[in-house]
Amino acid sequence: MNNSIPDNPVYSKQVLELLAVAHEYCKTLEDHDPNDRQKLLEVLQKLAPLMYVRGSLLPDIEVNNPEANERYITEEHWEELFNKLRETLGDSDIFWTFDPLNFAAEDARKMSLAEALTDTYQDMKDFVILYQKNSRDAKENAVSSIKELFPLHWGQRLIMIISAIHNSLYQHYQTDNDYLY
Repeated sequence: MNNSIPDNPVYSKQVLELLAVAHEYCKTLEDHDPNDRQKLLEVLQKLAPLMYVRGSLLPDIEVNNPEANERYITEEHWEELFNKLRETLGDSDIFWTFDPLNFAAEDARKMSLAEALTDTYQDMKDFVILYQKNSRDAKENAVSSIKELFPLHWGQRLIMIISAIHNSLYQHYQTDNDYLY
């Protein structure tokens, strides 16, 4: 192991890899060209699965100072990014999803890709900002929090995002006679 990085799970390869992908995801959403939906979807098609895999590999972190946990993305910041993404996505923003525990066609829910992307962004950006603080307590809280949010928040959203992007990018391959099994 590199001698410059302390032997602590908060500095593990798994954490640093998620940090790198999360940073790239946030940068992509913040800096995307609102006139190039195709490019945005193609980049996210590659980043979303990486984030999901990296998130599933995070180590358990014992937090010594829970008071050092902070959130940074304000409602206004969230709303601004959401509106920018919704405009960029246009007719690719709305998709349908199902409750995996109750898979029935009549239970389909209409969802917004921009909302799912922005919700995930909020978790990732808070993680990146908190982790970058020059304090082990902040890093512990960043990793613990992002791992805790994975099962029911951003991990779930990434599954929906991956599916929605796939369907948007490859819709020209589908015909009325195609069925997904």
